[in-house]
Amino acid sequence: MLQKVEGIVIRKVDYGESNVILTLFTRENGKIGVMARGAKKPKSRLSSVAQLFTYGYFVYQKNRGLGSLNQGEIIDSFRGIKEDLFKTAYCAYMVEFLDKVTEENGPNPYLFEHLHQSFHLLDEGVDPEVILSIFEMKMLVQAGIGPQVNRCVHCGRTEGTFSFSMREGGFLCERCLAIDPNVLPLTPAAARLLHLFYHFDLQRLGNVTLKQSTKDEIRTVLSMYIEEFSGIYFKSKKFLNQLSKFQ
Repeated sequence: MLQKVEGIVIRKVDYGESNVILTLFTRENGKIGVMARGAKKPKSRLSSVAQLFTYGYFVYQKNRGLGSLNQGEIIDSFRGIKEDLFKTAYCAYMVEFLDKVTEENGPNPYLFEHLHQSFHLLDEGVDPEVILSIFEMKMLVQAGIGPQVNRCVHCGRTEGTFSFSMREGGFLCERCLAIDPNVLPLTPAAARLLHLFYHFDLQRLGNVTLKQSTKDEIRTVLSMYIEEFSGIYFKSKKFLNQLSKFQ
């Protein structure tokens, strides 16, 4: 049975001399795997759509296991991302994270829209560090391990100054600091943004400008939290961290 879906290529693996296996994240069916036969041949009608990060319509033969890609139509190739090494590195990490916390054939239109909006904003030049932090929050929630950033994890207090406790998995207010001697201090701006990023809809994001020190605080918290609670090794994250040293 042929099926047409709207999707983004999140993984590409060469298979044999001329074929590629694509992982698509689609609006209709979530994550699916398809074989693009002959896509490595220069004259193949599939070669242009079978590229990482390509957003388009894909028609595939649905089989029990791996589907067969019949045709595709590009909606957006995200050229601004593909021509920028830093943006490419950010997107590579984002799709690896998405791939590792989602199951095949699990429809999630909201998550698809978030991925599409993230790519679109990166392509348009919005601060990649902000986009990535929001994306990481969404992936942590998707994985069922989102941090507690709405209130103090111990007493439930929602007002005041907060620090972040890795041991407790979220905010501690100033009254409860004794619970964890190794808390990470947070500025009010960083605490507010961690809360905002947890709930934020990218469609409401304007031309945001944050202090580098605030972005660094958020990056430290999220990086440590992901390492502590996800148990996932990200090959692309290592490359992104190396690249970040040159920014």
